[in-house]
Amino acid sequence: MKPKLDWHDIKSELHRRSMTLTKLAELNGLDPTACRKVKSHTNRKAEAVIAAFIGRKPEELWPDRYPIQTSRIFDSKKWAALESQKATTSADTRKAA
Repeated sequence: MKPKLDWHDIKSELHRRSMTLTKLAELNGLDPTACRKVKSHTNRKAEAVIAAFIGRKPEELWPDRYPIQTSRIFDSKKWAALESQKATTSADTRKAA
């Protein structure tokens, strides 16, 4: 999905409203470089600050970064562990049909 505004449009909109990325980050308690790095690095707080200032949703500006992807690692607390391959029970040795 293509974003509604590209990076140059976002910066232009900020400058039209007499705001810089550095100043916006500082006003919101972020590292001064946080908003500038959003172009190439994901930073949810900085993305939200920029989007709120422009009056858009972060999903509209960076559709490739949303929805937030979760870890795909197996959660052993949620799912029971499978039987060990080193179990002492005998294996099923019947021939396949």
